[in-house]
Amino acid sequence: MNHQDFMTILSSHSLFSDFSDEALNQIFRAHYYEKREYEKDQVIHFQNECCRTMDLILSGRVAVQNLDREGNVLTISIFQDGDVLGANLIFSSRNNYPMTVLAQSPVVILHLHQEMILELCQMNRTFMIGLMKAISDKTLILTDKINAISMKTIRQCIIDFLHYESRIQKSQVIRLPSSKKDLAQRFGIQRSSLSRELSKMRQDGLIDFDAKTVTIKDLDA
Repeated sequence: MNHQDFMTILSSHSLFSDFSDEALNQIFRAHYYEKREYEKDQVIHFQNECCRTMDLILSGRVAVQNLDREGNVLTISIFQDGDVLGANLIFSSRNNYPMTVLAQSPVVILHLHQEMILELCQMNRTFMIGLMKAISDKTLILTDKINAISMKTIRQCIIDFLHYESRIQKSQVIRLPSSKKDLAQRFGIQRSSLSRELSKMRQDGLIDFDAKTVTIKDLDA
């Protein structure tokens, strides 16, 4: 990604929409920042690592994952182009990453240091409001994930997922956007537990499925 592509992406991002091209160029000439590329499955931030930058994803997908003592992986959230990471940590008194941040695909990330973020907030109200929104959104994502894990059965998680994908794909035959292993991680369960529940739902006449699709028959039964 060359400098011109980099500046074009920035100018189209909501955080920087009120900055002129000249102002953006001046800011990024005057401050230290890092633009780094990561390969698929490369760790971007380790759990318990100190958060020293706010990260803007320029391209690719990033997963926030938790690994327990038994080696089970729980994917908390997936972030992609335009999303911001670390905004809720960088100014915290406890600014260590609580989970691992991993590249799910080749990723390009802009790492912004604290001093630069402070100046951007002072210079531009839109940037400051956008940053506050990003921090608030991350809090809601975590809250929703905790509620989903703690309050729903595996079957309820599957049903909610299928209803959502059915609306998005506009079909009762749902093409799975990821593998069953990834889906199990999304629900915070073992793949074997997901497979057992899918088989029970097929026996109950609720769904049918193969390796790549799930067909909804009667989820309201």
